[in-house]
Amino acid sequence: MQAFQADSAAFERLNTQVLGVSPDDVATHQRFAASLKLTFPLVSDPGGVIQSQYGPGRIAFFIDTRGVVRLSVEGMPDNKNLLGDIEKLLK
Repeated sequence: MQAFQADSAAFERLNTQVLGVSPDDVATHQRFAASLKLTFPLVSDPGGVIQSQYGPGRIAFFIDTRGVVRLSVEGMPDNKNLLGDIEKLLK
């Protein structure tokens, strides 16, 4: 999460919204976001609805404005590579 925060301006320049999703409740998200000074939204998914659609674990999805998943990366992604991949998708 800190890496996404550190590169938030680069994602914004590419018109890319970063969202964090986990089963944690809203209060836990608020404390977590405050502790890391996150400026992007965290989504609470206590019933696992989102995870059931996209998969559990640490996965970065890039979904276009039509709702189509254009790219997914499992694990801890390297933001430099991700930003390059997003740039390619925008061409």
